[in-house]
Amino acid sequence: MKIFLASASLEDISWGTASELVDGVVTTPSLLATVTAGEDGQNALAEICRTSRVPVCAMVTSISGQDMYHDARELAKLCDNVIVQIPFLEDSISTIRRLSAEGIRVGATLIFNSAQAMLAAKLGVSMLTVALDRLEEVGQRSVDTIGEIRAIFDGNGTECDIIAAFPRGPEQFSACALAGAHGVIVNASVLRSMLVHPLTDRGIDQFLHDLSKRPKVRIS
Repeated sequence: MKIFLASASLEDISWGTASELVDGVVTTPSLLATVTAGEDGQNALAEICRTSRVPVCAMVTSISGQDMYHDARELAKLCDNVIVQIPFLEDSISTIRRLSAEGIRVGATLIFNSAQAMLAAKLGVSMLTVALDRLEEVGQRSVDTIGEIRAIFDGNGTECDIIAAFPRGPEQFSACALAGAHGVIVNASVLRSMLVHPLTDRGIDQFLHDLSKRPKVRIS
């Protein structure tokens, strides 16, 4: 399963890619704003694209069809590994179709049920994002939604990556994998939290304790 790191921090991105834990980077205008100090986020995005060896998901900043198309074309020029993220709206239908026909990789965001997912895939998106936290805010079982979409895609032979966005922690991360998500989006703190477990810490303590009890061998 692919792991996408939601961050605009070059330090976090470098850590994730150098460790080979991260298969892609997700940026948003709000994430870019955290590292630009009021400057144009495009410069920060361009630097991320220039230094990253993995795909970079970059979001358009418009919601009207023609403006989304223009934004997407500009984002696609940043580097070959950009995946343009476009909100799935009625106004974005023609934009997604045009971009996909032009060979630009497109990801659909704001997908919250299997019907939207099927329509987005039909337009040619290469990936779609389901925000787990937003579904749960309205009382829906987010992981069940991931499983339903995967079952439908498998049944119809649909080729489109299903990405679960922002699992709460290791348990929900694993649940998304079991439900058939092709990838997840996590921030750096959640990704680091998945590296640790209380029993791992206890095991290390026991190892160090046992090591301290070993007789020292003198070499003459």
